[in-house]
Amino acid sequence: MAEGVKQAAKDRAYDYVKRQVLRGAYEGGDLISEGDVSKELQMSRTPVREAFLRLEIEGLLRLYPQRGALVVAVSPREIRSVLEAREVLEQFAVRKLSDGPAAPREALDKELAEHLGRQRELFGTGDVEGFLEEDRLFHTSLLTAADNALFLQLYTSLRDRQVRMIADSVVADPGRSETILAEHAEIAEAVRAGDGERAQAAVRAHLASTRAALGLA
Repeated sequence: MAEGVKQAAKDRAYDYVKRQVLRGAYEGGDLISEGDVSKELQMSRTPVREAFLRLEIEGLLRLYPQRGALVVAVSPREIRSVLEAREVLEQFAVRKLSDGPAAPREALDKELAEHLGRQRELFGTGDVEGFLEEDRLFHTSLLTAADNALFLQLYTSLRDRQVRMIADSVVADPGRSETILAEHAEIAEAVRAGDGERAQAAVRAHLASTRAALGLA
């Protein structure tokens, strides 16, 4: 097998398995095998094995020789830690934006409206994966607009955990997607209005409802 083809197969296997874990198709506690994934992707087991090893390093899988790979469940402690970090970072972002000049808020308002519009469309079509990605982009836009490179770097490092947690909350609560849309709209409106206290309260309410959907209220 040519080196380029091997690399492409390994990357394709990695992207596929990681996407399945993050969107909840492979749930915490599931045992998946190299053979099953290789059949799904119509490739040999070698690139799948390499993908599994990479995902084990990232903490998403735990490998058991001759048995397969266990999808590592997100622990309640990890969920709390991520939500606590998000609460600090996102409250900072919306307060800074609300208290700052109007021009950045106007540009951000347009961007947030686009993400909200796409989320509504994806919700209507049942595209959970696309919905989750727009959810991530909505929140990342807030941190990006707040213009603190260190906070944005930290927030970005939480990406995979965030996507997986939101996926779990949507699975746990069938009405969660509609709630997310309403909560995002409130955050966007508060920032647009330059109301820092309202924006921070909206962020807290949004994260509190995520905790509740994950059974951690």
